[in-house]
Amino acid sequence: MTHQTRLAAIFGALILAGCASTPEGSRVDYDPWEPLNRNLYVVNDVADKGLLKPIAQGYKFVLPNFVRRGITNFSRNLATPLNSVNHFLQGKPKDGTDEFARFLFNSTLGIGGLIDVAEAGGLERKPEDFGQTFAVWGIPEGPYVMVPFIGPRTLRHAVSLPLNIWADPLWHYEVSSVRDKLEILRIINLRANLLSAERFMEDSKDPYVTLRESYLQNRRFEIHDGDPPVDDDFYDEFEDFEDFDEDVEDTAD
Repeated sequence: MTHQTRLAAIFGALILAGCASTPEGSRVDYDPWEPLNRNLYVVNDVADKGLLKPIAQGYKFVLPNFVRRGITNFSRNLATPLNSVNHFLQGKPKDGTDEFARFLFNSTLGIGGLIDVAEAGGLERKPEDFGQTFAVWGIPEGPYVMVPFIGPRTLRHAVSLPLNIWADPLWHYEVSSVRDKLEILRIINLRANLLSAERFMEDSKDPYVTLRESYLQNRRFEIHDGDPPVDDDFYDEFEDFEDFDEDVEDTAD
C-alpha cells in the first residue's frame, strides 16, 4: 500500500467517525469520551516517560543549543508550505504569499531552512493548518479526543491530520531511510523543546484536565489569529500558556 493510499484510508475513516459522533452545537470543551480519553492519556504518558522523554533528555544534553535551534528551524521550514496553502484557503493571500516567500528564502539562503533568514528580514512565521481552515469554513469542532501517541485534539483537528501530513514535503521524499530518520529527529527535537514546560503538568492536581484546557485555549487563540471571542477570564488563563510557549522557545534557543 502506498503512502497516498494509506493517507486516504485514514482520512476516510476519520471523516466517517466525525459524521457519526459529532453532536450538533457541541461546546468547545465538550468531552463526552473522557473515560476513554483518560485511559489514552495514561498510555501516552507511560510511552513518553518510558521512551521518548529519556531520549529527548539525552538529545538535549548531547547537542548544543545552536544545533537544536537549527533542527527546530529546519522542522518549521518544512511546515511552511502547509502554512501558505491554508492562508490562501482561509482568504488571506498576503499571509499566504509571505509564508511562500519564507519557504523560498529559508530553503535557499537559509541552507535548507537551518537558519531562519526570513524572520531576520522581517517575515514573521504565521503557522496555520487544515484544522484551522476547517474552523474558518464553519465545520463543527466536535468532541475533545486524545489521539494515541500524538496527544490532545478536537475531532475536527484530528480529522485534518492526514491532510497536514500530506502537505509536509518530507512525506513525499522518496528515500524512505532518510525520510524516516529525519521524521524521528523532528519528533525528538520537538519533545526536547517541551521539557522545560513540564512543571505546568507536575504542579497540577489533575494533569489530564490541565492538558485539555491548555490545548483548547491555545487552539481557540490560533483559530482566531490571536483574538478569540471569549470573556476576560480567558486572557488571565492564557497568560499562563504564553509563559509556557516562551519557555519552549527559550529551550530551543
